[in-house]
Amino acid sequence: MAQYNADQVADWNDQNGERWVAHQARLDAMLAVFGQAAIEAAAPAAGERALDVGCGAGASSLALAARVGPGGQVLGVDISEPLIGRARALAPQDTPALFQVADTGSAELPEGTFDILFSRFGVMFFDDPIGAFAHMRRALQPGGRVAFVCWRGAAENDWMRLPMGAIKGIVPPTAAPDPEAPGPFSFGDRGRVARILTAAGFTDIAIAPFDASVPFGEGATRDAAIDDAVEMTLEVGRCRARSLISPTTSAPASRPRFVPPSRTSPASGR
Repeated sequence: MAQYNADQVADWNDQNGERWVAHQARLDAMLAVFGQAAIEAAAPAAGERALDVGCGAGASSLALAARVGPGGQVLGVDISEPLIGRARALAPQDTPALFQVADTGSAELPEGTFDILFSRFGVMFFDDPIGAFAHMRRALQPGGRVAFVCWRGAAENDWMRLPMGAIKGIVPPTAAPDPEAPGPFSFGDRGRVARILTAAGFTDIAIAPFDASVPFGEGATRDAAIDDAVEMTLEVGRCRARSLISPTTSAPASRPRFVPPSRTSPASGR
């Protein structure tokens, strides 16, 4: 597991991070509906402080900053130097959002500081999710809340299920991955998400599904959109589509414009 984390850090500070930055505007537009659903679940108020886990290029952090206003503060954290660099470049000069390169699951965080622990698809990759959430929970003030969105299972996301079905019998089959191993779909089981949050010390946990559509392929015709989606997938990496939201919030799911819908689930807790 530790090797997985080291590999993630290496990948996101190399080609993965650079590719995401190159397509940042389009990728953030694809995921915006999910992030917004999670923000609504978190219900940030003026003057509050939020910790954004796996903030990427900062879109979710800046959206939170707009809600907490100049009297509040948002700390966006990500393991990718290229993505944090992009977030800093996009941030308005007067934003209450700050950005830091770190692994939130183990980084030194100020205890009892934040009102909200938030994430848009950034919490499914911890080697030790219970330990990571317990660590982050200590950064919350008493009564603080957590809200995040994560993908539901791959079988519920047509953007993943249909392409995999199409290549069945064409490419050699691979062993089924461990559904609980770190990865985009590792929080697809809401029961597991609830157990992780409970073990980490959270209470009042609510998890709800959220379905939405995302513009995955663009083009004047259906074929052009499909070609564009394939090119984007090969360039940026593995597709992702349905999600869940956790602690004190909910999370949504997505759908490609030219293909099937995607889904997520939201959860929340304190």
